[in-house]
Amino acid sequence: MAAEAAPPPSSPSAAGANPGRNPKRKRKPKPKAAGPSSLNPNWAQLQSKLPQRPAATHLGKRKHDAGPPPQPPASSEPSPAEAEVKLEPTSDDASLTKAVAIDCEMVGVGSDGSKSALGRVTVVNSFGNVVYDEYVRTVERIVDYRTRISGIRPKHMNKAKEFWVVQKEVAELIKGRILVGHALHNDLKVLLLSHPKKDIRDTSEYEIFRRERKRRSLKDLAAEVLGAKIQQSEHCPIEDARAAMFIYNKHKKAWEKIMKEQFRFKKKLKKRGKKKSADSNANDPNVPTVLL
Repeated sequence: MAAEAAPPPSSPSAAGANPGRNPKRKRKPKPKAAGPSSLNPNWAQLQSKLPQRPAATHLGKRKHDAGPPPQPPASSEPSPAEAEVKLEPTSDDASLTKAVAIDCEMVGVGSDGSKSALGRVTVVNSFGNVVYDEYVRTVERIVDYRTRISGIRPKHMNKAKEFWVVQKEVAELIKGRILVGHALHNDLKVLLLSHPKKDIRDTSEYEIFRRERKRRSLKDLAAEVLGAKIQQSEHCPIEDARAAMFIYNKHKKAWEKIMKEQFRFKKKLKKRGKKKSADSNANDPNVPTVLL
C-alpha cells in the first residue's frame, strides 16, 4: 500500500494570509482616544463664538464676575442714624422759665470795622421757644455787617431798637435766672451787662465738654451731643441759643450737682479763711483788744 503524501510545509506567505492562526504575530496598537487638548473642529468653531468666561475659583454655584462682588448703589437718602436732627421747640410753652439761653450776633464798628457791637440778641426758654428776639441799632456807625456770619443786613436796621432799650429789656429778662449760652462773656460784654457767676451755665466752660482742656465750638458740641448740624453758613441766634439750651438740658442733672459742690466748697474755704484770719488777729499782739 502506497504511503500517504505528507502535507506541504506552511510558508510565511500562507501564515500571513490567516493571522488568526499565528499566535506570535504582533497586533497593531489601537488608536488612542483624543486628549482633552484636541477638540472637534465643530466644537472649536462654536467655542470661538461664545463669550469668554473666567473659570470658577471656588466651589458652589459658578460665578463669572470679573472682579469683587458689585456693591449696592449708595442711597441718596441718609440712614436714620445719619439723619439730620432739627432743633425744634419741645413744647408750645413760650413763658419765661427758670433757665434761659441767650445768643448775640455782632456787627463791626469803628474806623476799620474790627470793633464788635451788638447787632441782634435772642433769648429762648428751656423748651427752646423764643421769648425775645430783636435787632439793635448801634451807637456807632456800622462799618461791617459781617453778614457772612451774623446774617444781619442793612434792611434789618429799619426795625431795630435802640441799644439802651434792648439792654434794659434783656437785663430784666435774665435777672434771677440761670443764664445758658456759649462763650457768654462775649454776649455779656457787648450788652454791657454782668450776671452772677453761680447762675451762669456756659457750654464752652463746662469741663466735661472740653477736649484736652481746650474749649470747643458750639457747632462741634451740637453735632456730638445733639446730632445736629448748625452754623452751616450764616449763624442763626435762635438756633444757637436752642443748641446751648438743649445741651444744658441733656446734662442738667450732673451739671447742677457739680455746680452745687463747687460753690459749697468755695463757701467752706471762705469760712475757713475768715476763721483763720480772726484767730491770727486774736493772737497778734499788735492788734488792740477792745474792752466793752
